[in-house]
Amino acid sequence: MAYTTINKSTDYFNTKLYTGNGGTQSITGVGFQPDWVWYKNRSATANHGLFDAVRGATKLIQSNSTGAEQTVSGITSFNSDGFGIGADSDGNGNGNNIVSWNWKAGTSLNNSAGSNNGSIASTGSFSTTSGFSIVKWSGSNSAGTVYTGLSGKIDFVILKNLSTTRNWIVKPKSFSANNVLYLQETNSTVSSPGDGWIGALTATNGTISLVAGGSGSNPLKNVNENGSDYIAYCFQEKTGYSKFGSYAGNGSTNGAFVYLGFKPAFVIFKKTSESGNNWRLFDNKRLGYNSSNSQLYPNLNNVEDTGTNLDILSNGFKVLTTSGDMNNNGETYIYMAFAEAPLVGTNNVPCTAR
Repeated sequence: MAYTTINKSTDYFNTKLYTGNGGTQSITGVGFQPDWVWYKNRSATANHGLFDAVRGATKLIQSNSTGAEQTVSGITSFNSDGFGIGADSDGNGNGNNIVSWNWKAGTSLNNSAGSNNGSIASTGSFSTTSGFSIVKWSGSNSAGTVYTGLSGKIDFVILKNLSTTRNWIVKPKSFSANNVLYLQETNSTVSSPGDGWIGALTATNGTISLVAGGSGSNPLKNVNENGSDYIAYCFQEKTGYSKFGSYAGNGSTNGAFVYLGFKPAFVIFKKTSESGNNWRLFDNKRLGYNSSNSQLYPNLNNVEDTGTNLDILSNGFKVLTTSGDMNNNGETYIYMAFAEAPLVGTNNVPCTAR
């Protein structure tokens, strides 16, 4: 019995490792033309770099910073099997080990205000097969809805104001109407931020809602401030390929097991019930083995490190640390995960653990 219709996850998501040369180079071997590239220098203190084809090459935002979009010599082109990169030390430091995470969308979006239940005009790129959308809009100082190109409910959203210094807004499907997280911070769940938020992910028409935060002078500055541009990365869960959920920590080195229905290629975690804990990121390509899989921190510029933290299994992951970032007893954690391979695809060949 098949557990997915996406047998080859690397058609839509792939991690690519490369060595920086301090100049320019073409990175190949991604397997598709990426629409979203997120890179991190593994061996030097450096910022995360996020680029997408909707905003265009050289347009940088950083997951560990509230800063506005910058134009840099980072990703210089999105190519058929990867990307071009310039002399940006964060993404191409000479002799440094770099990791890039790459997603494919591919279908153009150009939605006028009032169409497809989106009250705010939006442009972007999306894939209904993999449940991924990159959507951009210009702020109008009004609450409203943005159409993503997808149908049904959205399960996870990462949003950034591009024009000025503002918080990253993260909205998991498990959160109630007025709760969000900040990607660049160690905060617990933030309730009703005064500068706006994304509403509960309950709409079934492929839209996300932008909500004003109180009666301040800029109650929508995080999500729809007049004069600012915005980008959102939106995801829908696809059986055997992606999953967005939560788990409860147990405070044991024989920690929580999270069933995904696939062998994960990429997992991000965040504790939501208590502040002071980092986001953590694991993948299947960087050096590591169960249980010493290398980790990075989306909210920090730290170099890569290892430890006894996580088992990557054929059908999910198991937490093997008592660290507050991942497994305090009785605390709640959210995660987003993408597959290396489904537990069983249409060829009925099961995958194995790392």
